[in-house]
Amino acid sequence: MRRARSTTRKRFLPALATLLGLAVVAGLFAPATAQAAPSPRTRATGLHISDGRLLEGNGNDFIMRGVNHAHTWYPGETQSLADVKALGANTVRVVLSNGHRWTKNSPADVANVIAQCKANRLICVLEVHDTTGYGEEAAAGTLDQAADYWIGLKDVLAGQENYVIVNIGNEPWGNTNPQGWTDPTIAAIKTLRNAGLEHTIMVDAPNWGQDWQGVMRANARSVYDADPTGNLIFSIHMYSVFDTAQEITDYLNAFVTAELPLLIGEFGGPPDQWGDPDEDTMMAAAQQLRLGYLAWSWSGNTDPILDLSIDFDPTRLSSWGQRIFNGANGIAQTAKEATVYGGGSPGDTQAPTAPGTPSASAVTATSATLTWAAATDNVGVAGYDIVRVSGGTETKVAAATTNTVTLTGLTADTAYTFAVYARDAAGNRSPRSATVNVTTDEGGGTPGASCSVGYRVVGEWPGGFQGEIALRNTGTAPVNGWTLVFAFANGQTINNMWGGTPTQTGGTVSVIPASYTSTIPAGGSVTLGFIAAKGATNTAPASFTLNGSACATA
Repeated sequence: MRRARSTTRKRFLPALATLLGLAVVAGLFAPATAQAAPSPRTRATGLHISDGRLLEGNGNDFIMRGVNHAHTWYPGETQSLADVKALGANTVRVVLSNGHRWTKNSPADVANVIAQCKANRLICVLEVHDTTGYGEEAAAGTLDQAADYWIGLKDVLAGQENYVIVNIGNEPWGNTNPQGWTDPTIAAIKTLRNAGLEHTIMVDAPNWGQDWQGVMRANARSVYDADPTGNLIFSIHMYSVFDTAQEITDYLNAFVTAELPLLIGEFGGPPDQWGDPDEDTMMAAAQQLRLGYLAWSWSGNTDPILDLSIDFDPTRLSSWGQRIFNGANGIAQTAKEATVYGGGSPGDTQAPTAPGTPSASAVTATSATLTWAAATDNVGVAGYDIVRVSGGTETKVAAATTNTVTLTGLTADTAYTFAVYARDAAGNRSPRSATVNVTTDEGGGTPGASCSVGYRVVGEWPGGFQGEIALRNTGTAPVNGWTLVFAFANGQTINNMWGGTPTQTGGTVSVIPASYTSTIPAGGSVTLGFIAAKGATNTAPASFTLNGSACATA
């Protein structure tokens, strides 16, 4: 069961028509924060802010690279913390509830979350989600109520300043009178400081976190100055409002220029009916400016295209998950473990030794397991990057924290060459290991009629809708490469698709797979999502064929 979340993607737009009518969208973001740098403040005992940067207690620069995890709705999924760490994350933002809207997370539960973060060597950002969309969402709580919750957790939080950041409230203002965000935010900061909390505090923007009217940007200096310790960091949530490189870089640079600390506390990449967020620029700009980012979200979304992993399974990353963890400027490539866990130091420049030559085992048509002798390092090996070697080029295909990995999604009857690099927490990379050659098994052919298709409309609006197709292999052999064909009866037209590439002639749609959906194991399935235009009627396709054979419909 998927839990509902008031996602920014769904809830930022009651006033977007006005926004889109403006000649220059970027004009909303007036550079009011570009003032003189702040004067030095009291340094916290752990994570703290200095000259607009988030630092650890030892003065080491810390750049968050991680994901959001919906703990309050899925309290049994604590294994997720270990899973995101194994994929390379150094931070997790954990959804909590103060009991105003959802079931309250008790002090014991929060203490366990912190312990799990520390056991998995993650920095833990804790947030109260009940404030989401206040002023527009009738069920939302106030920042005052969130502050009271944090004060009630003071004994749990005490002594965790090296490991925990307190995010007062998620997206604590909607689009209705967002100017009302500033004073309650200042009041909540002062309440927490007066209560003795010394942690770095994080504050989210209004406009469902996206600040498209520039309220946080314009008032960031006064909000920052309200914290007597100066240990405050701003969080911008980037979804469909941020669909151009100019909007993204203008916003991030305004804070960097003003030496005001900022991170991208949530962001999404898959397109929706409101637009296509430019996640490539978000991640590239964050890397260039040395700003943190936390992708939304690990798993369990009502809108499943935002799931980084399918059903909390780290071996089943979605295309969005592959982009975040293994893509350009992604987590595996850029994350460095916090030095408080003993991983590296500001002066660590020594790279690990090369891993041993990998050996292959359990080779099938679509997968293979690699194992190698562990590398060594003067401080400690943080993880390994597995690459495919083709001539003079390399392509990263996986990351691991131990000296073994199972590669999936391979093509049957294909020769591969793999090698391994080791890396430490300071980001130093070893020489490459020797290579291993692997040829996958031949595998099986097409599934004939051994397939089923589930079709559903995820969301609908005037003139358009979002659809989803779950394609299952009900046969006993894997399907390697496929073409799915179906027909719309009411003139529906697909605008974009993820998980496959569509070709449409009239009402007939033919879909070939993306690289990560090309193989469907026996008993397995792949999911396609799409955005389409429609008229007044939106009848589901009556039948589907896979590689020319009819599929059952579920």
